[in-house]
Amino acid sequence: MPAAPRSLPDHPDLRYLKLEAKRRHAAGEFPNLHDAQTAIAREHGLPSWAVLKQRVTAELDGHALIQLRWVMSRFAGAGEPGWTAPGDDELRQHFAQSFLSALPPAALVPAISRMATVLRGGQLVVRRQSPVQANVELNGMQYIVAVEAEPPHRLTGLRGLPNGSRVRDPRVANSAAASSGRVPQQVRPIVAEAVAELGLAGLTVAGGARDATSPWVLATGWANLESGEPLAPGHRFAAPGVTMLVTATAVLRLVADGRIGLDSPANDHLSSVRLADDTITVRELLSHTAGVDNPGPAQMYADTVPELSELMGPVIGCSGPRGVPQPSNGGCAVLGQLVADLTGLPYTVAATQLVLDPLHLQDSSFPRRPADIGPGAVSGYNLTLEGVFQPVPARIPALPAAAGLWSTGADLVRLGLRWSALLPQALVHEALTPQSGPGPAGGQTGLGWIISPSGDTAMHAGAGLDATAVLTVRLSDQHTQVVLTNRMMPVAGLADRLLSAIPGARVS
Repeated sequence: MPAAPRSLPDHPDLRYLKLEAKRRHAAGEFPNLHDAQTAIAREHGLPSWAVLKQRVTAELDGHALIQLRWVMSRFAGAGEPGWTAPGDDELRQHFAQSFLSALPPAALVPAISRMATVLRGGQLVVRRQSPVQANVELNGMQYIVAVEAEPPHRLTGLRGLPNGSRVRDPRVANSAAASSGRVPQQVRPIVAEAVAELGLAGLTVAGGARDATSPWVLATGWANLESGEPLAPGHRFAAPGVTMLVTATAVLRLVADGRIGLDSPANDHLSSVRLADDTITVRELLSHTAGVDNPGPAQMYADTVPELSELMGPVIGCSGPRGVPQPSNGGCAVLGQLVADLTGLPYTVAATQLVLDPLHLQDSSFPRRPADIGPGAVSGYNLTLEGVFQPVPARIPALPAAAGLWSTGADLVRLGLRWSALLPQALVHEALTPQSGPGPAGGQTGLGWIISPSGDTAMHAGAGLDATAVLTVRLSDQHTQVVLTNRMMPVAGLADRLLSAIPGARVS
């Protein structure tokens, strides 16, 4: 009877397997290297060395990186003699239907083909990754990659963003830093390095501890390049993703008041829209496990905030995986509508009365039109492949409960430190307690909060066309930290570096 196949280890090493094949060939066990490699693959229950390599690569890279490597290899020859563009059927094997609906093949192929020179050669540097998400750097570009959680793990998101090595815009040279409060000395060099590394027009970082009298803020770069306005600590940014902390806190206040139950079906309290699944609970919406559909990318911004029923229809689909932590803009929007329907007020008014006003966040607001953003707000920018910052036309997020808040670094620190004062302690504890197992990206979810795999931090984060925002709370001592920039660019690595540089307080 043949021996049972060996399982691959948790972290298989392809180099070791190659050396084992060479050793066994040299020892005379096999007449050639190919036979030795095939034997090793079959000993691990796999039919060939090629399949073994693919399996090991999947273990090391994760599904997001595997799909990115396919894009790199398939499009690297674009524009060269003999290169044939992938057809619709081939693209559907690698891109999810939701992606192709937003960017059809006729537009997708030329868009990726224009990046052919970037995709050829160079060293792929992995900044952050999980099986279904990756942030990598290649030839002066950062790529944000996301794939489906279930096989065949097709791409749901792929975006390339030029980093600091490509900046050629003379307007960002010689930018100064301005601060308020007692900025930790170790923060300054990290921020200066990040501005150059990431290619940012402006960057604000802020922080504070639960016993601090006021937050500290450090602002570097420019609020508006066209007018030459330098960034100051009091400038306001869009806060996509972080807005969810306001929305979740507003819902939890209604829970604390007995107006809604965490485990009651959301449809029992919704009147303006309904969920397609009558059994989805408020807890599932708060913990990002309801599987609520998202609006298409083209629907995410508008000239004025539309009604949710106009944007997503009177019945909102729930086709995502239920019970799996997966943040959803559509789910956030439904929570916002829940607040509006229960209070009888527009979400923005109710959220202001329930959260912003009691916390005295006087520099925070929900503009309904670009004209309402007002003075003191930064301008948003894209960085072109040629290294020039281009302004993003001012528009408003169509889902204010997910991304509609504009705020300062100091106000957001206060929000992170004080939201819990609005709730009973038992509900605060539940909000910061994992509500399900780890999601595809490794993290867990509380009620609104994303909790790190290690369980030591909780965060809200998001990115829009004109901004990126991250709010992180270290659970051991409640140290709260905010990172804001007026460009879509991954800053989670910067947030991690800053938090690691600031020592935690001892907690008895």
